[in-house]
Amino acid sequence: MTATANERDARNPEPAQRLEWAKHAPEVYKAMVRLDAAARQGLDPVLLELVKIRASQLNHCAFCLDMHSKDALAAGESVDRIVQLSALEESPHFYTPKELAALELTEAVTVLTDGFVPDEVYEKAAKHFDEAELAQLVATIAVINAWNRFGVTHRLAPGHYTPGQYKH
Repeated sequence: MTATANERDARNPEPAQRLEWAKHAPEVYKAMVRLDAAARQGLDPVLLELVKIRASQLNHCAFCLDMHSKDALAAGESVDRIVQLSALEESPHFYTPKELAALELTEAVTVLTDGFVPDEVYEKAAKHFDEAELAQLVATIAVINAWNRFGVTHRLAPGHYTPGQYKH
């Protein structure tokens, strides 16, 4: 039996948001929105949502996972491909070689604690994206990682986003 939203809320209330950071740092928020819009230029919107979902999974940002999963579905992405992102190594057949290259680059850039971005990962991405696209892709990965840090740090709660509500 599936619990209703009210039953879930009674058992496990949402953690309290720590701070409405965008309200207290509006110029930073506006700059992030502009940076996000600039980073998306020239890249496939569905691919970008996959990249944002994968980075958000790695960073444990539930707010961004909620947002970008819903945006991906609204853009026509399948539930199967969204779900399989968390097991990418075991399910590469769900993705094109270009998508895999972008997702592998996303992992390498996101998890810098494992070391530098490996040459083979970068070179694989460079085979699928021209230089301008590659620069935009790396910018998108950097931006979603920044959004994730705001979301996780301030405990932004997932589950309330509606596609088109706002973009990042």
